[in-house]
Amino acid sequence: MTDQTFLPRLGARVTWTCALLALLIVAALPGPARASGGQKDAKPAATTPPAPAAPQGYTYDAAGRRDPFVSLVARGSDLRSATATRPAGLGGLSVDDAALHGIVRSRTVYVAMIQAPDGKNYTVRAGDRLLDGTVKAVTDGAVVFTQQVSDPLSLVKQREVRKPLRPTEEGK
Repeated sequence: MTDQTFLPRLGARVTWTCALLALLIVAALPGPARASGGQKDAKPAATTPPAPAAPQGYTYDAAGRRDPFVSLVARGSDLRSATATRPAGLGGLSVDDAALHGIVRSRTVYVAMIQAPDGKNYTVRAGDRLLDGTVKAVTDGAVVFTQQVSDPLSLVKQREVRKPLRPTEEGK
């Protein structure tokens, strides 16, 4: 073969290869961009549907293991405060928010006076329920609460919180 017959064949191959590549690129473009010559439509793109909500009756008990369906980013206490509104009264007061202001002896039992962050005062006895716990005991110098731990990573599900009437001085 001479150089004169080889050059036209090479030029035809390059032309066909470029045309085939251009056709593949146009075919790979999304539908609206291909129809309008690469320009965007005036209509906005369709939004993705929202994620499905968790089932209402969902419970998980795996004997102390972590629930695989609970997010590790948002801990248990964050979930409770974000999803539920607190009821009014003593039932809406958490153990951490309760401040002990006094203890009164009523015949044979002790009654504690606790104050909520909004300034309302409540009297509690042993057995009264709060938002995240119950009053276990009221003694002459402290109130003992049993608090439900809502942290999904914690192995302990309940803890005992003691709120003394007079804070102890560590430096004495």
